[in-house]
Amino acid sequence: MATTTIRVDLETHTQLVELSNESGDTLGNTVHDAAEALRRLRFGLRVQEELAALRSDPAAWADYLTEAEASSVADGIC
Repeated sequence: MATTTIRVDLETHTQLVELSNESGDTLGNTVHDAAEALRRLRFGLRVQEELAALRSDPAAWADYLTEAEASSVADGIC
């Protein structure tokens, strides 16, 4: 895997080292995990914003619910 160098302020570096030490993982893996966590957080926030926009439009929300129900797959859990 190719690598690169990034500059971070001392406080951020200290936090990353502490997180790395706590988990027993490498600093590189800790940075990777932090980036992935931020990506997932931002994705979730976008989904929340989009659902809020749908809910604010009753017709669009009704269409969404109808489509969701029509495309849902039974999971067998009762």
